[in-house]
Amino acid sequence: MTNITRTPNRSLRTLQDEIDQVFNRLFPTSDENSRTESTTRMWAPRTDMVETPDNYEIRLDLPGLSKDDLKINMQERQLTVSGERRHEARNEGDEYVRVERAFGHFHRSFTLPQSIQEDNIEASYQDGVLTITVPKAEESKPRQIAIQ
Repeated sequence: MTNITRTPNRSLRTLQDEIDQVFNRLFPTSDENSRTESTTRMWAPRTDMVETPDNYEIRLDLPGLSKDDLKINMQERQLTVSGERRHEARNEGDEYVRVERAFGHFHRSFTLPQSIQEDNIEASYQDGVLTITVPKAEESKPRQIAIQ
């Protein structure tokens, strides 16, 4: 059995690495090709969600993709971002020592609140970061109440 000790201030990435190691020991792959295939099945870009007084912002890290590789759909308050990162061409004779970058299709879905301006959602893509701005409906924005 693997012991995982709790360390204060440990990052989530460190915890994810430890969990990956446990699963790799319990369910080892039979060869290097299987390991490469497992990184191509599905991956999820790192995402930040921010709420401001006027809108919600969703930021996804998508390095190496162009905006043509991405699709954004909105249906019944469900915002879905999907796309594909393709493998780079390999040179004959190259032998990969380690493969950590994920390739293949991805999708992330976000359920949005009812009080948004669905028709005014905007998206921009710069330096590998997709930013989706979802404006709040006027009735949901905070407002100052005067004291009588």
